[in-house]
Amino acid sequence: MDMDNRTYRTLASFGKRQEFIAISELLKRGFDVYIPLVDDQQVDCIIKKVVNSKPVYIDIQIKARSKNCKPYDAARFAAMTINPRDNYFFIFYSEQLDTYWIIPSKELVKVASKNRKGKNKGKYHINLALWSKNKGLRKNPKFKKYENNFKLLEEYCG
Repeated sequence: MDMDNRTYRTLASFGKRQEFIAISELLKRGFDVYIPLVDDQQVDCIIKKVVNSKPVYIDIQIKARSKNCKPYDAARFAAMTINPRDNYFFIFYSEQLDTYWIIPSKELVKVASKNRKGKNKGKYHINLALWSKNKGLRKNPKFKKYENNFKLLEEYCG
């Protein structure tokens, strides 16, 4: 299905499905997961781990790209609002590459690019993959340390 022909409902459905798939990955790793009723603070879920009898909470924003997008967009995430803080992480997923990238928000603002003009001025964008006609689609080695690295969440919890 061509992206131009997809309805808002189809796009929203894809995003919600991918959120739940990422949440299931978190549950598999032993996190308690809480889902806010309203997603107006760039938080799709909150995870909790008990460390030394004390709860540690992490806010998570989940972003996903469909297998139906163009290859050069397979891991491109744009127009992101990022308010970096210690307990705020992004989980990116590319269906074409079947890969997650887990990036702390404070690191994301350093490795992503900030739009300097246009309608998304002040917002961030990042492309976690590379694409060329010669080599095809591949993960960007610059971001290897974040690939499927759910341990970053564990390490943050202590």
